[in-house]
Amino acid sequence: MHRRAAAFTLIELLVVIAIIAILMAILIPTLHRAREQGQRAACLSNLKQLTMAWILYADDNDNKIVHGCTGGPGEMPIPQDEDGWVHWAGYSDTTTDVDQIKAIEEGALFPFCKTAKLYQCPSGLRGEMRTYAIVDSMNGWPTKPELTIKNRMQITRGGERIVFVDEGWVTQASWSIPYDRESWWGSTIAQAGITAADNRHKDPPPVRHGGGTSFSFADGHSEYWKWRDQRTIDYGKLTPGANPLQPGNPDLHRVQQAVWGKLGYEPVPEGSS
Repeated sequence: MHRRAAAFTLIELLVVIAIIAILMAILIPTLHRAREQGQRAACLSNLKQLTMAWILYADDNDNKIVHGCTGGPGEMPIPQDEDGWVHWAGYSDTTTDVDQIKAIEEGALFPFCKTAKLYQCPSGLRGEMRTYAIVDSMNGWPTKPELTIKNRMQITRGGERIVFVDEGWVTQASWSIPYDRESWWGSTIAQAGITAADNRHKDPPPVRHGGGTSFSFADGHSEYWKWRDQRTIDYGKLTPGANPLQPGNPDLHRVQQAVWGKLGYEPVPEGSS
């Protein structure tokens, strides 16, 4: 006697599909967080290795630190007797991978860190061969010449002074943040998107790492900082209408203090606007 093969009813099938959907809804955010944590750990390691190369360069040059802007000797604002830590190949969306890597290899820091992959965060976008930048205060763009450090012996409390930032979209100069006003570098966002002409020369706070970014410090260590103020994130994402002037923003105060060593103004209390 033949037995009927067991089969799922429509209701049973719908229940299984619903269970799978629930499990996916639970697991996908967890997997995303795990992936981000892995990228963040790799980014922190890259920054640490770049900063060790930065220290070795100073050791080999009587404590003179490498120029923080991109370009060759004599290219504004790099003096004729100095060289940029990397060279400039153009914006990543208009320049080939080969030319970007060549610009890295031509830089003054490459002999001390000869793996081009270390110049790029794993969270970088397709076509970005470099995502890291040196800040203005570390022999970079002379936004505040009297506070610009050119010799490592000038640095006190190295564990509190930023050298590299995971900028993400990088510009030609070093990474800028004002010293004497409660503002990020740039102006109110008029167009959406980092590639918009209005936004190319701004230095917003990077937000690719889960609403924060990674920094390295003059003593060689690296840290992840998560932003607390929504205004930081809005300006970092270049949201149209976002204003870089942000009184009372603790994220802004913290970064300015770590870049310049002090604030050049009396900050508005946290939470004020």
